[in-house]
Amino acid sequence: MEVTKDLIDRVSAVARAAEKKERWEHSQRVAATAELMCNMFGVDPAKGYLAGIAHDMCKDLGDEELLALAGRDQQPISVVERKKPSLLHGRAAAMKLMHDFGVDDMDIIQAVSRHTLGGASLCPLAKIVYVADKIEPGRPQSTQEYRDKLFSKSLDALTLSVLEENMRYLESKGKKVADVSYRFHESLRRDVARAAQIAIELTGGGEG
Repeated sequence: MEVTKDLIDRVSAVARAAEKKERWEHSQRVAATAELMCNMFGVDPAKGYLAGIAHDMCKDLGDEELLALAGRDQQPISVVERKKPSLLHGRAAAMKLMHDFGVDDMDIIQAVSRHTLGGASLCPLAKIVYVADKIEPGRPQSTQEYRDKLFSKSLDALTLSVLEENMRYLESKGKKVADVSYRFHESLRRDVARAAQIAIELTGGGEG
């Protein structure tokens, strides 16, 4: 689907009204970072901006509303998500995009739905939004040097780096890493290793 300015404006208005000031500013930075990364990695930047601006628009909803909205995607709700329904805000926002705004592009839906915990075999847009949420310039660690170092990597490699950093942070705080994040990790490791092997073969390094 084509992401129009009108659609972005309508979603932005709802997100801005639903979010606290600091969260709205974060959403704007995520949208801009996702747009930048889409241009870098050959993904439609308008889709990146839309997913970024929408990703947290359900973050401040109550637990029951989050559970009800997220449940509309007909995917299982994990034990971790039931214990902490705020983790469902991405899935809830994805359903809001689909049902309230008619967004039927499944890459956008996946990107918004999976931006918190990741998932196995994500599309490039979903990886971009996952990363943008974690490294937008308002994050304490996200200096220009930090971002430049990440952006020198392939999309899979930089996503893996950001995911591992996030997992280490959670573990340092004594928090449980969700099973889906471990599956995301294994999927990325496999893709990075495959890309490295292909590069070796293309340069003749695999010849005995």
